[in-house]
Amino acid sequence: SSLSTLNSQRSIPADPVLLEIFNNLFASIAEQMGVTLQKTSCSTNVKERLDFSCAIFDPEGNLVVNAPHIPVHLGAMSETVKRIIADNAAEFGSRKSEVGTQTDAIRSDFRPPTSALVFVTNDPYRGGSHLPDVTVLTPVRDPASGKLIFFTASRAHHAEIGGILPGSMPPFSKNLGDEGVLIRNFKLVDAGVSREEELRQLLLSGSHPTRAVHDNLADIRAQVAANNIGVRLLNELVEKQSLDVVQAYMRHIQVAAATKMRLALAALPDGRYERVDHLDDGSPIQAAITIAGDSATVDFTGTGPVLGTNLNANRAIVTAAVMYVFRCLINEDIPLNGGVLEPITIIVPECLLNPPENPDPSQSAAVVGGNVETSQRVVDVLLGALGLAAASQGTMNNLTFGDATFGYYETICGGSGATANADGADAVHTHMTNTRLTDVEVIERRYPVRVQEFSIRKGSGGTGQHRGGDGIIRRLEFLRQLNVSLLTERRGPFAPFGLNDGQPGALGRNSLTKAGATVTVDLGGKAQITVAAGDCLTIETPGGGGYGASELKNASH
Repeated sequence: SSLSTLNSQRSIPADPVLLEIFNNLFASIAEQMGVTLQKTSCSTNVKERLDFSCAIFDPEGNLVVNAPHIPVHLGAMSETVKRIIADNAAEFGSRKSEVGTQTDAIRSDFRPPTSALVFVTNDPYRGGSHLPDVTVLTPVRDPASGKLIFFTASRAHHAEIGGILPGSMPPFSKNLGDEGVLIRNFKLVDAGVSREEELRQLLLSGSHPTRAVHDNLADIRAQVAANNIGVRLLNELVEKQSLDVVQAYMRHIQVAAATKMRLALAALPDGRYERVDHLDDGSPIQAAITIAGDSATVDFTGTGPVLGTNLNANRAIVTAAVMYVFRCLINEDIPLNGGVLEPITIIVPECLLNPPENPDPSQSAAVVGGNVETSQRVVDVLLGALGLAAASQGTMNNLTFGDATFGYYETICGGSGATANADGADAVHTHMTNTRLTDVEVIERRYPVRVQEFSIRKGSGGTGQHRGGDGIIRRLEFLRQLNVSLLTERRGPFAPFGLNDGQPGALGRNSLTKAGATVTVDLGGKAQITVAAGDCLTIETPGGGGYGASELKNASH
């Protein structure tokens, strides 16, 4: 019975050596999933920029282990798994599976299983981050008992998923329907039958369908392949170690993370730590962190109301930010998993961080900027409240360009905030993103654009005892007429703050120089323009804030 199985698992104590071995085994499986996804993907955003994440979840949907991919994905994916479980209660009962193991039914990891269940979703109101982030979820049952034993999942940013503009990152979207095709709780494989054609029809439906359905389906196949690699390796581990042992250690590593988190919280002085920062439009993001012994409460009461723009986040994104920040308190090599959140209570009232759900996308708040911009501000507020780090650039500097035939997307690095012990880093992706920037050779070969400059923006980091990291300058010349969109923050008036008398980092700037002209036009933080051949776009990204007074640095020297 399930009760006897649970008792059997609980009777298996956590051996410290085996705990470390299983931790690395699980992490290795997630990393191999990521390698498979990168190698089998066809899109620049996944193959070159590595804008994806892979992870393993227990039967309840708790994150067990992940590869070191994208923090905003990893903290939010657990909510997606739990919502899929809740929305498909009949599927996840105790009935015996007709599939055997997932991999018994396939001869190639590059095809959907012929006898399996695979879900696809990108719903921001059910654990998704924004519509371009598509999650593929593969549940796995024990072939003997039919019991659900784990999930493998992958989330990848599809650079084109529809919406009112190519690249699916419209700076002026007003509702979720403007941002692309909503995929909600879709069964890609149902009882062993592929429904790829139905998915194709969904992607091409609605008022703003995808412009790159071939790429979408190819990347989703790659995500299925990645999940199948995870399933195969986990099944092999079960065969070697037994299901009870594997599931016991899935639980043990979460307990270990919770224990380490409690120790880190206990080392902080009890009290209430508060900070407020603002989006460029003046909307406040307010956080109060209460530390009491070995537990914490994070309360976002006081944050601004739901916005008519697309800078709304959601609870899954907030959870990801909290998980990331508090994981940073642990100075040991432990996995980022659900155990980190066990001692932490998160309070998010209805606000721009938690807009109400609506089944109609045209009536749902727009969120495409919340995942990439607001999430960064949430992290800065939390780290600033705890006094751990000055603000980093506070934006992902989202750039998209394309036309009716393609959409290209990239996020652009900047400066990180200084800490009490170190300067900030120059030219890095910070906090909630962890992607690469497309190589110059790749972008120039694949797209009608030439990279005129890619350099460090000297002096843009805030001064202090420890200086903030410098941002960068990226100048692109377009070789034909294209639609270009910019979705960025920290363009004014709220600069990346310094801490303890450290100075703020420089604001970012986006500008356009028309072909043959000498005058440069400031585009502001959000822009939607049509460029012609020879036009040049210059993006200067923000620097990080400094930490401590500059006199202390001079004195130490």
